[in-house]
Amino acid sequence: MNNTTARALILVLLAALMIVTRSHLLYHFAPVPDASWAVFFIAGFYLRGWSRWAFPLFMALAVATDYVAISGQGLNFWAHYCMSPAYWFLIPAYGALWLGGNLVRRGYRKADGHALATLVVSLLASVAVCHLLSQGSFYWLSDSWIGDSGRVPTVAGWWQNYADWFLPYLRTTAIYTGLAVIAHVGVQQIARLARPQDRTAH
Repeated sequence: MNNTTARALILVLLAALMIVTRSHLLYHFAPVPDASWAVFFIAGFYLRGWSRWAFPLFMALAVATDYVAISGQGLNFWAHYCMSPAYWFLIPAYGALWLGGNLVRRGYRKADGHALATLVVSLLASVAVCHLLSQGSFYWLSDSWIGDSGRVPTVAGWWQNYADWFLPYLRTTAIYTGLAVIAHVGVQQIARLARPQDRTAH
């Protein structure tokens, strides 16, 4: 399998993972958490050379999935509580995750301790920035927190909300990313073991 084919396969798998988990299709069977944050981070690593068109593609896919999921419940997508000015902050928020994956790829040579340390630091930083943009914009700009709700947003309230949700989002993103790391190392090991057999066959 050449590099382009492998990238295309990864793109399709990540897109499918986001659609299935973001739309909560699996909730009929089990409460599987949304993999969107991990998808953008992992895609940033594997699709670094395709970022100019792959990132907009994944953003469009995320919005389309939200539209189908909300409309499928008989709700008006544009009147939904998620659809406030805060929703558009998902572009830079998810961009931070994509950039985090890009940065890991930029310095990646092989799966070793240095690569793992870079991954951990980049994941923590990009999730923190993504959460800051997505949660912060929702807290300060969404009608769920201001206007008809009667709630008055405060810095203390924002920080409490940020802290309450940071670890759950980090945990979910880390679990999916960890599974991707295991798969990555496993495929590399299988490819390494297959090489001597190829030589013997020739």
